[in-house]
Amino acid sequence: MDATLLARWQFGITTVYHFFFVPLTLGLSILIAVMETFYVRTGKEVYREMTKFWGKLFLINFAMGVVTGIVQEFQFGMNWSEYSRFVGDIFGAPLAIEALLAFFLESTFLGIWIFGWDKLSRGAHAAVMWLVAIGSNLSALWILIANSFMQEPVGFTLRNGRAEMTDFLALITNPSVGVQFPHTILAGLTTAAFFILGISSYHLVRKKNTDLFQRSFKIAAIAGLASILLVGFTGHGQAQHMVATQPMKMAAAEALCESEDPASFSLITIGDCSKGNEILSIRIPYVLSLLSYNTLSGEVKGINDLQAQFEQEFGEDNYIPFVAVIYWTFRLMVGAGTLLGLIALYAVYLSFKERLSKLPKLLQYFPLFIALPYIGNITGWLMTEMGRAPWIVYGLMKIQDGISTAVSGSLVLISLIGYTLIYATLMIVTIYLLIKYAKTGGAKERETLVTEDGSPSLIGSQD
Repeated sequence: MDATLLARWQFGITTVYHFFFVPLTLGLSILIAVMETFYVRTGKEVYREMTKFWGKLFLINFAMGVVTGIVQEFQFGMNWSEYSRFVGDIFGAPLAIEALLAFFLESTFLGIWIFGWDKLSRGAHAAVMWLVAIGSNLSALWILIANSFMQEPVGFTLRNGRAEMTDFLALITNPSVGVQFPHTILAGLTTAAFFILGISSYHLVRKKNTDLFQRSFKIAAIAGLASILLVGFTGHGQAQHMVATQPMKMAAAEALCESEDPASFSLITIGDCSKGNEILSIRIPYVLSLLSYNTLSGEVKGINDLQAQFEQEFGEDNYIPFVAVIYWTFRLMVGAGTLLGLIALYAVYLSFKERLSKLPKLLQYFPLFIALPYIGNITGWLMTEMGRAPWIVYGLMKIQDGISTAVSGSLVLISLIGYTLIYATLMIVTIYLLIKYAKTGGAKERETLVTEDGSPSLIGSQD
């Protein structure tokens, strides 16, 4: 059994599980803070009910995100000890700051928010939720600072077989951070907006607590349209940065076998560049150059030319990632984003002039659209990470060199099966709880601070 392949599968599976919950945490924390701010400013009870209803769902999602995230860092020492030894001096600072500053800020104030409903003033309680949102998104920033070193190493020197930090400022201002962080936060906001749209639509169709869910729908529609448009804008910037720093990833995403100037965009391509076997290729002239350089001309290097270039630069090896995966994940990501933009535009249209109260037929399908941002998030992550192959740290360390030397394939297989089954169980339970509480519809009965067995409830009441 190939320990490297199994370790890659394990990291990929556990990361997909984890990343299923992260975007919703990032975006929903912001939207809940907005709702509670409306409550503070207007004093309307409906906004308090909205905050508490969506807050329950946020807490369920947050708990699972924490559980799955802890295992991610365990794997660095378990399966990827050589990688950890190589980047430890670099990763130590951002990951420590993420845990000690951002995560502690987020989790501490989340506890205050949960139990502070009848102990803090309205304004102070809303401020606490804003601190939770800031902490959540700061956590993402520091994680992406670490990840950006893998994409574009900066601020280091190689010494004794390790990458050692020489410039902390260069690390945190890495150009890759500038394109990754806004894109990630906006994707999270899109995920939360469509989460709210889908659940709100479910209750509106059933004419349940319509005031709460019409207001929720309107807030989510506006946030969803703004965020998905900005996701497209930041994604465009990220793609242009990718052309400059990781050209093989772009070539794979477009199945571009040979360099072109001007470069064409692939509608569909089937074949194998390495064998010179192109079965089908339908391409639109000039479009890839336009996307890459904002002009109708400009060379985009092809897979075969880049393979030859990298062999001269780094030595004999296969520098071509799994093209089919990169090609189709890119299209699934872009396709999901396009659909989200159209749906968000329609949702904004419904939100005004009482169109929403007429319950158009398409509204009953909105709960299904909750899946679209998750498809975009996961396929985007797979493209970003798998497209970097064969590098685990781009240009510095290859994937096979980062694996733990003392861990056998059988041990990795056992932990792979164990984690997959445990996480699958936890995900089923979490989705069940989300569905269960989402169906309650924000019932207006007064929630108490203490349950029947004497233990504190997740969310208390505020008078």
